[in-house]
Amino acid sequence: QVQLVESGGGLVQPGGSLKLSCAASGSIFSINAMGWYRQAPGKQRSLVARIFKSGVTMYADSVKGRCTISRGNAGKTVTLQMNSLKAEDTADYYCKAEAPFRDYWGQGTQVTVSS
Repeated sequence: QVQLVESGGGLVQPGGSLKLSCAASGSIFSINAMGWYRQAPGKQRSLVARIFKSGVTMYADSVKGRCTISRGNAGKTVTLQMNSLKAEDTADYYCKAEAPFRDYWGQGTQVTVSS
């Protein structure tokens, strides 16, 4: 089992920055990749960024150049640094851990970009 707890969401003005953090506990040795996903009202949940155990990263086109995903603390944390935020980045953001037989999700943290 893997438990995920997100933090760092909030209200930010357009053009501002936020850093989201996800703390993993439990069977973290089984995690192959971790990522951040988001879901805006009325829309499906979609990938923001993903990082593999190897360190390889991937990003949604909509956030390339504005977001950076990283892992730390021996794989126990994954951080999403978001810069130049736009109103369309407003959503609930979820941390996901991918293990061989199942995925784990955190409960989400809300990000609102508004003036």
